[in-house]
Amino acid sequence: MTKVKYPPNVGENDSVILFDGICKLCNVWTQFIIRVDTQQHFKLCSVQSSEGQSILNHFKMPTEHFDTMLLVEGEQCFDKSDAFLNVVTKLSYPWRLFYVVKILPQGIRNWLYDRIARNRYHLFGQYDTCILPSKENENRFINSKK
Repeated sequence: MTKVKYPPNVGENDSVILFDGICKLCNVWTQFIIRVDTQQHFKLCSVQSSEGQSILNHFKMPTEHFDTMLLVEGEQCFDKSDAFLNVVTKLSYPWRLFYVVKILPQGIRNWLYDRIARNRYHLFGQYDTCILPSKENENRFINSKK
């Protein structure tokens, strides 16, 4: 029997959203997740953090240039529109209705996703450094020191 090798800081039943910590759009997305994910299905992790870099390395994803949100569930990794759709399916009504986008072919969904991702800094701006989680939300973020 082969032992499953999970990414660093990710367990069998974990769902971790990796996001660009300097992207203002991505930070709005994480605040949205914190607010609407009342069951706390998701942990969050900035790709710029050492934990995020370790997870990216595990999946052989780029660590210097990052243009997609990732959803890591156990040993699986989803990106682009698949990551978004897998996240919204775990959110409450009405947010899970966004799953209807799945009717579009993956190529079209990802093309649309890529247009937003490539222009996110221009459209929404960016921070000079990663925003740190607030005291009341720090338990939602992966931190290997815990």
